[in-house]
Amino acid sequence: MAGKVVATRSNMTRIQSALKLARRGHDLLEQKRKILMSELMGRVREVREVQDSIRSIFEEAYFSLQMANISIGIDGVEKIALVVPEERRFVVRLRSVMGIDIPEVDRIEPNLSPIYSMGGSASGASSVLDNAYVNARRVVALIARLAEIETSVYRLAIQIRKTLRRVNALEKVFIPRSEEQIKLIAAALDENEREDLTRIKLSNRQGK
Repeated sequence: MAGKVVATRSNMTRIQSALKLARRGHDLLEQKRKILMSELMGRVREVREVQDSIRSIFEEAYFSLQMANISIGIDGVEKIALVVPEERRFVVRLRSVMGIDIPEVDRIEPNLSPIYSMGGSASGASSVLDNAYVNARRVVALIARLAEIETSVYRLAIQIRKTLRRVNALEKVFIPRSEEQIKLIAAALDENEREDLTRIKLSNRQGK
């Protein structure tokens, strides 16, 4: 229901200006929502692709680790793993999409040369361990990529929800209420003008 507003021309002008601004804001918010939705859908497709890749690469990495454990022994693999430094070179950059900071992680090169020494181990064992190392790097690279995309999806979804609430508030509450108020004020002003005209005519008749 439209709120009660005193029927004056100044109030009508004020509400008309607010209504014009609200309509413009509604259009801009709707454009923003569409752009964010397009970005979100693209990211959702990427999530599915990365998740599918992770499944197969995890299987390969686990199999190659099993082969390394068989070839070198679990203790040997663990000792070599201890000399491999943790991956700390994660560089996260932010890209703005309609004012939303979307993270982008610099790609991690999955095929770096191993940074350990096999000592006097056989070349076959070295090959098995190298394969396990490279597959582990591929897993790390994909996990970083997945974290980037899932964070982007989360931030975009939150912003889309906020934008949609604002669009609905303008579309279903503020704009209809303002239109109704303008209609009521216009009707009241017309009625006042008719009453004034009637009084003037009566006054003129009485004067005669």
